Amino acid sequence: MMSALCEVWAIRMANHKILLQPAYVLHHRAYRDSSVLLELFSPEYGRVGVIARGAKSAKSRWRGVLQPFQPLLVSWNKRGELGTLTAAEAHGPALTIAPDLIASGFYLNEILLRLLERDQEQLELFGCYDEALRGLDKVGTETDSDNQSRSVALEILLRQFEIRLLNALGYGLVLDHEVGSESPVQAEQKYIYQLEHGPVKVEAGVAEDQANYTAFSSYFNSASSFKSGSEEEYQYGTRISGGTLLALHAGDFSDELVRLESKRLLRGVLGHYLGSKPLQSRNLARPINRSQ
Repeated sequence: MMSALCEVWAIRMANHKILLQPAYVLHHRAYRDSSVLLELFSPEYGRVGVIARGAKSAKSRWRGVLQPFQPLLVSWNKRGELGTLTAAEAHGPALTIAPDLIASGFYLNEILLRLLERDQEQLELFGCYDEALRGLDKVGTETDSDNQSRSVALEILLRQFEIRLLNALGYGLVLDHEVGSESPVQAEQKYIYQLEHGPVKVEAGVAEDQANYTAFSSYFNSASSFKSGSEEEYQYGTRISGGTLLALHAGDFSDELVRLESKRLLRGVLGHYLGSKPLQSRNLARPINRSQ
């Protein structure tokens, strides 16, 4: 009896139907003669791979719909790793992202593709992504006359999304206290942010070219997990001011130095999780778009 129930459950799971799920297309590529392989992002199922059969056909019911930055409602049948798209319709107008900002939209898509596992619920992150895309739309329409304010708005939008992404994935930054000692971060103090650990204070009088190693070893010499001569001993982290750490903790990007240092910090942290493979979206960036 038990084995029969297990068999029925396995059949149901192998033929799982998902109906009218909000989604965005993160990536698409040709699949066989007339189909398309889509990577979708949805709130309840996270990153999902589906095959849109016949989507390249001139008579396809989905022609012109399955595009990036178009809010969708989609349905699919889930069988194994890849599902089969059964329905897709626009869920509101497509977001109009200006040509010089489009690389930032693809940047958001690419880091989601690289960092998200398939079929894991991402309710909060989906909302953050939707908000970021609508923010790109707004930047392009409301700051046309002032290139500098447009660039600042773009930087803030990207940094906010990157921080929210790290939080959602369980890689949230330590911004308000020193790692190890738990001492509150001081605005006037200099720190080294150790990847996967947090900020370590740079002692007064230490030369800048020695600061990384000194701060790093001061933490790991007292840590039970430290192994002398290990790879970690030479991965020193990112130099950053206490003022920037506290501003990031407060969500305040109004200061130019904060934007500069936070970009360097987040590029280092994200790079650690993304790996050595270059991001293709960075090759598309124009001068306004060097915020990634």
